[in-house]
Order: sequence, then C-alpha cells, then structure tokens
Amino acid sequence: MKKALHTKTIWKSNFISDIKIAKEAGFEAIEMAGTKVWDYFETGLGTDYVNEKLKEHDMKIISINDIAHIERTDDESIKKMLWETHKLCQFSKEIDNHCIQLVPLLALEGRPWEEVRRLTANNIRRIADIGKQYDVKFQLEPVAWSPIHSISQTVELIEEVGRDNFGTVIDFWHLYYGSKTTPEEVAKLDKNLIYNIHFCDGKKNPPGTECDETILRGHMAGEGDINLQEWVDAVKATGYNEYMSYELVSAKHWGMDTREIAQITSKILDKYI
Repeated sequence: MKKALHTKTIWKSNFISDIKIAKEAGFEAIEMAGTKVWDYFETGLGTDYVNEKLKEHDMKIISINDIAHIERTDDESIKKMLWETHKLCQFSKEIDNHCIQLVPLLALEGRPWEEVRRLTANNIRRIADIGKQYDVKFQLEPVAWSPIHSISQTVELIEEVGRDNFGTVIDFWHLYYGSKTTPEEVAKLDKNLIYNIHFCDGKKNPPGTECDETILRGHMAGEGDINLQEWVDAVKATGYNEYMSYELVSAKHWGMDTREIAQITSKILDKYI
C-alpha cells in the first residue's frame, strides 16, 4: 500500500508548499484540501506552476477534498454545485488528478432514508456525468453526523447512482464515530468501490457535550480510541492496495511546525502499511 498525506493535516501551509513538505516527509502523493485549491485559484498562478512543482518533487495529487453539501435541493445551490464541479474537474484534468471527494451534510436531516438516498443520488449522477467528460471519479465520504454516515448506506447510494466513476473513501474516524459500520463490514466490501483510505485516530465526545471535530480528532495515531490495526486489516482484507492518506484534523497540531507534523505522521503510517 502507498502513502499519501491529506493536507488538512498541515492546514496552515498552502497548496504549493504542501507538495514539497509531503515529499520531504516521505509521502508519495497528497490529497489536497479543497479550500487550498480555491485559495490557489485566487492567486491567478495557473496550473503550469502546479505541474512544475509536482514534477520537481516527483509528487502527484490523488484527490481534491471536496465538493460539500451534495444533498442540496434548491436550484441556486445546485447550479453553484455544478459550477464547482466543472471548475474542479477542469483543474484536475490539467494537473492529472483523477478523483474529487463528495461530502453529504445536513440539508436532508430528518427525512426518510429512501428520500435522502433518492435526492442525493439525483445530484451525484449529474456530478458524475460532468466528471466523465474530464476522466474524473468521485469518492463519497460518509460523515458521522450526516444522514449518510455508514458504509451500508453508501453502498445503497452507489447502487442507486449507477455510475462507474462513483465510489467511496473509508474514513476511520467518521465510520467509528458514526457507530453504524464495523471493520468486518469494510472487510467484505468490493475493493473496486474503495477509492481511498483516510487513516486517522480520535475519540467521541461524552453524551450531551459538543462535538468539536478539531478537538476530537486532535490525536496522533495510537493516542485515540480507535483500534487502527483492526481497520487497516479490514481494508487489506478487501484486496485494496492503493493509497492510504493520513488525515489529522486537529486545531492543536495546526499550530505546530507543519514540516514536523508531516514527518511524524509519515513515520506513523509506515508502521501500519
């Protein structure tokens, strides 16, 4: 299995610096946080500069994270979502990235599952059809507090969407926190549905307290409550042998030296893959 760095891990660094930092730390690729991509657009520097740096450091981008609120239903929001899709797909084509993450959030909270699945699938089909034009696929991240928070729901959604460029990412913390997916379920997945792995540790907040992701996920691997080896073994049991991305969503660690954090996470990931 190959190592990637999710650049939320080094959140305070910028797009271009992330490429060099990841390479120096021993990673083979990066998943680029979507906000860093949009910030880069505002510089006007263009894709030639990105490709120059990727070539210079022998790095590749394997995913852009993300297009969020994919369950939105009002016409104006859908129009914006499809514009975002075209923009990120065009950028992806120019830098040889072939995957973009999709994130469902809370717009359909409280509705019946069949309705959530149908409305979300309608949007994803439109997104996937745009991606097809650019040779881009899409990985859904089941989000712990979203109506779509389990692998079983994700598989149902993939079947309803019915597009061969739509799959899922296995995010250890979100699946652990969502409490509806077991490593045993992951081990039985068709590996062709798995586009990436988010390797991460963390905890759950006590009942009745606020869920602050940047605190609950503020733990290096081995410091949280997730049995990481169990999840890693489950992924390996599927036959998946592509990238595993270290993702550290941590306000505490964002205040530290980005190069040091990249190096620490790289060494930790070596132990598991």
